[in-house]
Amino acid sequence: MEPSLVNKVNEWLTPTFDEATQATIREMMTSNPKELEESFYKNLEFGTGGMRGIMGVGTNRINRYTLGKNTQGLSDYLKKSFPTEALKVVIAYDCRHNSDTLAKVVADVFSANGIHVYLFSELRPTPELSFALKHLQCHAGIVLTASHNPPEYNGYKVYWQDGGQLVPPQDGEIIEVIEALNYADIRFEANESLIEYIDEAVDEAFVKSTLANASFNTTKEAREGLKIVYTSLHGTSIKSIPAVLTAAGYTDLNIVQEQAIPNGDFPTVKSPNPEEPEALTLALKLANEIGADIVIGTDPDSDRLGVAVRNTHNELVLLNGNQTMVIMTAYLLEQWKRAGKINGKQFIGSTIVSTPMMLELASAYSVECKVGLTGFKWIAKFIKDFPELQFIGGGEESFGYMVGDAVRDKDAVGATLLVCEIAAQAKAAGSSLFQELLNLYLDHGFYKEHLISLTKKGISGLQEINQMMIDMRQNPVAEINGQRIVCIEDYQTSKGRDVLNKSEFDLTIPKSNVLIYYLEDGSKICARPSGTEPKIKFYFSVNAPLTSRDEIDTVEAILDEKIKNCIADMGLNV
Repeated sequence: MEPSLVNKVNEWLTPTFDEATQATIREMMTSNPKELEESFYKNLEFGTGGMRGIMGVGTNRINRYTLGKNTQGLSDYLKKSFPTEALKVVIAYDCRHNSDTLAKVVADVFSANGIHVYLFSELRPTPELSFALKHLQCHAGIVLTASHNPPEYNGYKVYWQDGGQLVPPQDGEIIEVIEALNYADIRFEANESLIEYIDEAVDEAFVKSTLANASFNTTKEAREGLKIVYTSLHGTSIKSIPAVLTAAGYTDLNIVQEQAIPNGDFPTVKSPNPEEPEALTLALKLANEIGADIVIGTDPDSDRLGVAVRNTHNELVLLNGNQTMVIMTAYLLEQWKRAGKINGKQFIGSTIVSTPMMLELASAYSVECKVGLTGFKWIAKFIKDFPELQFIGGGEESFGYMVGDAVRDKDAVGATLLVCEIAAQAKAAGSSLFQELLNLYLDHGFYKEHLISLTKKGISGLQEINQMMIDMRQNPVAEINGQRIVCIEDYQTSKGRDVLNKSEFDLTIPKSNVLIYYLEDGSKICARPSGTEPKIKFYFSVNAPLTSRDEIDTVEAILDEKIKNCIADMGLNV
């Protein structure tokens, strides 16, 4: 091993670390040196979704010491930022292994630093943490979660006073404070008098807020007439979504019982990610058995939702995140328009990898569409940076949506209620959620998106991904699917290039390792490595006019062929 790596390992063999940790490291030194290197070769970093990683010993793993150091640094930063205030933080955690234990470690460190801690007594959805932060007037919030990652993962997401996740430059400032600390500086000795457990009172406020933000005068008959199948995929949404839907008046709610009990092993699914159709297999089976109108599944921390609805052939089809986003956004815009609340001082939010159809909707309703980097922390930042504008709603392609600003993160609880409202009203009017989507395609063009996600392993995988991005930057192709590339945007250099006119322009969005190709037929291809794991994603967006419902299958086949050819020309056939 490199000397710097040896020094890191030796530090973890000192009395600062408990005997069990030291014993595990000694065992790895003899039995699994490769795993030891993976555990220490770098420090876990904050990415688009906070800090996320495999649980275990070492600087590149989630454990009491890496999270303790983060929390000690955050405590020091809070004291510096609010020197005259009595500091308060709130902590939530999901269903993952060790989440409750790690949450208590984080609470202990905050309390040891004289900070009052509100700690949820049991697991709760991530959006409730964002809500609770503002509701309890806290200075910061933490949620222990790894979203939809495999069972061996956990994570640590930090929220600030506005209820949104940390964004630059503040995250960098906090990281500097953390990196300057030694592990011996962590104060683990809890002041239990400063730890206050919270539960039902905050739950009730969260449900009430969700009803106020995401329900829209749907009739009692319409709500009772919608047959819903819902699964929490062994996650936290079981704590909120049934309560919200019941309070709203949805009586035909059918829960997938095999997946209703929180379980960090996620035993009934390969991956607890509603982006993947396989995750909803049991829910779709139940829906077909009982003739349900809509299927909804949420990921373990309840910030993402997958929605399946019946198409024109009465078959259940899983909508992608872009489709659910445009359905919900168009509905909200129409509600605001009917209420006379659109006056040019409103905006919707989206991201650079999401469907361009969001821009079409904004234009049609005379509102602004603010587009940021991937991650809801950027949409939350728009709300904070533009207080003179009203936020209507916003989302991203990865099955996340946010209704209003009571929760400033993607929120599957509010989004579930909203999509049920749309579906119930559509059914009562003789339409359906799918028909409403087709109406949007007729009005604004048929946009279709596709995602390819490549996951690599460890150090070599990260190097392979880095080389892919270098190659695409240094040797960009001139044509894809027979279409010239007309524009390239490189968010790492903050420069865009008009290929045809051979001119450059500045990009105002913060720097990020993202590359976007625009083709002359309006297609868009984006490459983005993950900020939290060795993974790279390629996003494809194509579009064509749709002039009648009779053309839907023909036009979709044309768009599918476009996507297939783009994937082949990018060398991504997997």
